[in-house]
Amino acid sequence: MFIDRVKIHVKGGKGGNGCVSFYRAKYITHGGPDGGDGGKGGDVVFVVDTSMNTLMDFRYKRTFEAENGRDGGKKNCSGAGGADIVIKVPPGTIIREASTNKVMADLTKTDERKILIKGGRGGRGNRHFATATRQAPRYSEQGKPAKEYDIILELKLIADVGLIGLPSAGKSTILKMATNANPKIAEYHFTTLSPNLGVVRGKYGKDFVLADIPGLIEGASEGAGLGFDFLRHTERTKAFIHVVDAAGIEGNDPVESIRLINEELYKYNKELLERPMIIAANKMDIAEAEANLERIKDTYEGKGIKVFPVSAITNKGIDELLKEAAEILRSCPEDIVFEEEYDEFTDEISEDKAKFTINEIEPGYFLVEGAGVERMIGYTNIDTEKGFAFFQNYLREKGIIEALKAKGIKDGDTVAIYDSEFEFFE
Repeated sequence: MFIDRVKIHVKGGKGGNGCVSFYRAKYITHGGPDGGDGGKGGDVVFVVDTSMNTLMDFRYKRTFEAENGRDGGKKNCSGAGGADIVIKVPPGTIIREASTNKVMADLTKTDERKILIKGGRGGRGNRHFATATRQAPRYSEQGKPAKEYDIILELKLIADVGLIGLPSAGKSTILKMATNANPKIAEYHFTTLSPNLGVVRGKYGKDFVLADIPGLIEGASEGAGLGFDFLRHTERTKAFIHVVDAAGIEGNDPVESIRLINEELYKYNKELLERPMIIAANKMDIAEAEANLERIKDTYEGKGIKVFPVSAITNKGIDELLKEAAEILRSCPEDIVFEEEYDEFTDEISEDKAKFTINEIEPGYFLVEGAGVERMIGYTNIDTEKGFAFFQNYLREKGIIEALKAKGIKDGDTVAIYDSEFEFFE
């Protein structure tokens, strides 16, 4: 079964908690703090696996969670880090955040890795909070939680050449004749309901991948039928073979059929018509096709699009068609991949730098925590008068001073921020 769109839930591992412990040994009853740090939570990692060509593995398992970090221990023992969860996906997979539909990653390269969610940071043990005046801190940090998301995995097959055209034009038969693929073929519309891939091997030069993209219809670019599902797979191909029923046995005019499909491609993504295209005028074994062939050539060869008369049933003209496709591919950059254009997704993947928490650990001792304030103190030289004044101003602007007052802080009380401590004075 071919599945090219699924919704799953992913969650990073929580960091382990820091430990509150004091060193004890024979004849030592009041040793210093020796609580270890919690381990980092596991990451959520996506990896491209070229042996996969469908998202079927996600049909039954929809929740993926990385392992939590272990808590710190006594004797300065740090907790073990949580194991990453590695999720394998086929090349051409786009990851979207479900609620906003924003692209988080576009994975196209062999063995490409993407850390989608970083595990939570482990909490610090109480040894980090010991100072000259506070030698027995009975406090440690809790491990930080990691982010979690509902995400949509969307597969756009990566092929060298795509077979496009109306239903029953003969695309699946051409794929079967040209490759080792074995698509379902029958005399009714929409026999093919999912893309099929095959590899063209042999006398045409370097092997290339040929994709049978299910029949498009008028209005496909607006979602008619399974339009979006089918058109999605045209975006990764380097060139197109436009297969048309030259005999018009379904009552469709072949010239108009080609125009209609080209118009749907343009409406969906106008860049698609800038890619190389050749026309396979199929069903030339039927008498009515000969007159239509000349009309197709008159209309499209003047636009630089070559037309090849073929019969998928008798295999006539298939060699010449594939030889031309191989020649087009030789002029394309070998490593070209049409990737999704998107801005790097940053919405809430990293910690919210505006948030902070304040806890009164013991009377007169206040701990301020938050990604933003910890980062600020990390790159501000608070040992200089100018630097310290800058940091004080930051605390006022972010509302931290007011929040401390609301907690009941008084002059002379201690404020701890990461590894630094200050006496509070207004």
